[in-house]
Amino acid sequence: MFTVYVLHSPAYDKIYVGYTSDLNNRMLSHNELATKGYTIKYRPWNLIYIEEFSTKTEALIREKQLKSSKGRAFIREMTNSELHKRA
Repeated sequence: MFTVYVLHSPAYDKIYVGYTSDLNNRMLSHNELATKGYTIKYRPWNLIYIEEFSTKTEALIREKQLKSSKGRAFIREMTNSELHKRA
């Protein structure tokens, strides 16, 4: 099973899209273990969206879609509506 996930950094209002076969370890890496890379600059990250796929190919295709301008707009809309629900 492969998971496409979206992270949000509330402190910096940044979005990160990725995929993994082990979401728990990947989240640990993003928030604590990693020592280099994009995500260490904007910690902490909140998991705001996931989709699961049976193949790596399907997950890569969806990750690419979410990284497109339409996908980013979808993510931003979802993020903004979630933040308004919490307020």
